[in-house]
Amino acid sequence: MSTNSWGSSLESNKAAGTRLELLLFQLEGHQLYGINVFKVQEVIPFKKLTRLAGSHPMVSGVATLRGVTMPIMDLSRAIGGPAMKDPENGYIIITEYNRSVHGFLIRRMDRIINTQWDKVQSPPKATGRNAYVTAVTMVDDKIVEILDVEKVLDQVVRASTHVSADLSAQIDAGNRHVLVVDDSSVARNQISRALEQLGIQCTQVPDGQHAIRLLEKMLADGVDVSEHFTMVVSDIEMPVVDGYQLTTWIRQQPQLKDLYILLHSSISGVFNVDMVKRTGANKFIQKYHPDDLARAVQERIGADTSA
Repeated sequence: MSTNSWGSSLESNKAAGTRLELLLFQLEGHQLYGINVFKVQEVIPFKKLTRLAGSHPMVSGVATLRGVTMPIMDLSRAIGGPAMKDPENGYIIITEYNRSVHGFLIRRMDRIINTQWDKVQSPPKATGRNAYVTAVTMVDDKIVEILDVEKVLDQVVRASTHVSADLSAQIDAGNRHVLVVDDSSVARNQISRALEQLGIQCTQVPDGQHAIRLLEKMLADGVDVSEHFTMVVSDIEMPVVDGYQLTTWIRQQPQLKDLYILLHSSISGVFNVDMVKRTGANKFIQKYHPDDLARAVQERIGADTSA
């Protein structure tokens, strides 16, 4: 399939599950920001916070909500803006990312919109490497910035990338190579650092569109992709071409029928497990624990060597 035809192929064979619901909100200005509704537990009016000695400057305090004590972060400050004034007049978005619950201070709620991941674009390259925007979309002729929440959280709650010694000792990776697909630079680097402990090299791309272009070029160059890459580790929620669409496209290519695909997401649930089966991926794990990733790689390598 030529590079200019992959889009029409995806359109005619679009995987279900590419729907995206965004919670839109504002911080201190008029700019609209968005995060995936599936990662939001609830939005509540500001609650009194307890400031803990020695806590991170971006953490405004902690609150106990529904029996769970969680840090509440000033989202404006976390993405490089001014600290929120009069937070008691704002709201708290309670989210679950990477198996932990966090709260974000915002100024005001806007609304929830329904769109699709293929209507979402990657941010312009000129925004720089340190931007906290993972994607953009248009709503009523206004730009909505979709935040890279993993990157925000990584400033305060840095996720461990250490693989347990007993697991890393069990894995004989040999000369293995993995394709890592994720729109969050933090997530890509977390995966790569974990896999490098197993002796595995990683190629990183920021979304499914870039992955398809890379795979098409490799096929055109005569590379045996299934031999070159032990597996693809792909996020699900990505702009332009999401993980389900990427999986669907890969399974449409006869030369890639044996390429192993591991999908992962910070969104858990039966829905993702069902979609893994429907799109033809091999496995799903929830973000992010390095030992879970190591076990998935171990399972793949073990099956590969016994085949």
